[in-house]
Amino acid sequence: MKKVPFIKDLNVKGKKVLCRFDFNVPLSKGKIEDDNRLRASLPTIRYLMENGAAIIMMSHLGRPGGQAVEKFSLRPVAQRLSELLNTKVQFSEKTVGPLVEEKVKTLTAGDLLLLENTRFYPEEEKNDKEFSRLLSNLGDVYVNDAFATAHRAHASTYGVAEFIQDKAVGFLMMKEIEQLSKLLEKPESPFTVVLGGLKLKTKIPVIKGLAPIADDILIGGAMSFSFIHIKGGNVGGSILEESLFDKVKEAISELEQYGKNLNLPDDMVVIDHVEKIDGFAEWSVVPSFEIPDGKMGVDIGPRTVAKYKEIISNSKTLFWNGPVGVFEVPPFDKGTWEIAREIGALTKKGAFTVVGGGDTDKVFEDSDISVSHLSTGGGASLEFISGKELPAFKIM
Repeated sequence: MKKVPFIKDLNVKGKKVLCRFDFNVPLSKGKIEDDNRLRASLPTIRYLMENGAAIIMMSHLGRPGGQAVEKFSLRPVAQRLSELLNTKVQFSEKTVGPLVEEKVKTLTAGDLLLLENTRFYPEEEKNDKEFSRLLSNLGDVYVNDAFATAHRAHASTYGVAEFIQDKAVGFLMMKEIEQLSKLLEKPESPFTVVLGGLKLKTKIPVIKGLAPIADDILIGGAMSFSFIHIKGGNVGGSILEESLFDKVKEAISELEQYGKNLNLPDDMVVIDHVEKIDGFAEWSVVPSFEIPDGKMGVDIGPRTVAKYKEIISNSKTLFWNGPVGVFEVPPFDKGTWEIAREIGALTKKGAFTVVGGGDTDKVFEDSDISVSHLSTGGGASLEFISGKELPAFKIM
């Protein structure tokens, strides 16, 4: 990956700095349920304030489909940021246009302005040139600190950077680059990769990308059933992604070529096949390659937990993405919590551990379990360690 410019390389004094953050926080009835993503942006915001910049902030929130949807408004974010920074954050009901440009002209050093949700405009996700140009009119300098969207070439994450010459990544972005790069640049062996969750498509490139340097790949979650099926097992009514079978075979072949260990579950917690899983279902434990017809796997079983924990305990480097069971429905979260606690113990022993993505993050955010680096980007972190050049970095 090429070296990207850092915010400290820029002269921001007296400048209007247009910043892309990830303020995609969970909201309920207009109230922010978790402000961790806002807190993650504070080092960059404070640095700009202390160095005499006027700060114009932009972000997306949810999936409003290119329309102004009130429940996805960033107004509550402006209020919470005002509290966290102990200073007023102004809010603009528009994201681009003459009214916004006039408001920006009045900003002076230390002022903060948050623009409305970029995804209220269909041009955002299309990386529309004119929309990008209009955004660029708002700033002399561009700073991107939204790692979770770094793999998306949208107007606010990519297109705008084509129009602004002075640009850099913020503190959060740089931290992600530095920490994730440790997984790729001579990681200490044994290097263990734990992959779970539902999105098999995003995990296969990780397996192929890390095949030359990882020692053990531990598979769990819904993605494991496609591997088990290809290896000749019966998965009953569990989820299969037939369109990806050829890609799975390629990944297996690549691991074999490099002499690496592909570890699949030995046993599985199963329930009767249902459309919606709840915590009241009767469950049993069966061999993972012999799941009866009409049953579906919902978590790794006790033998698999023991096997995976032993491999993890002997690791020096570890990366984990994706729960190994239906984590959002207890008691089928047990395997995920067992893995998490073992990773916490490994971290305390001095190993370098990285966790990234969706529900896996929640395990550590909602507990006191230790981890060396908790990535803020699920898809972005996966693409990064797969060896892909992310659009947000490419344009810098």
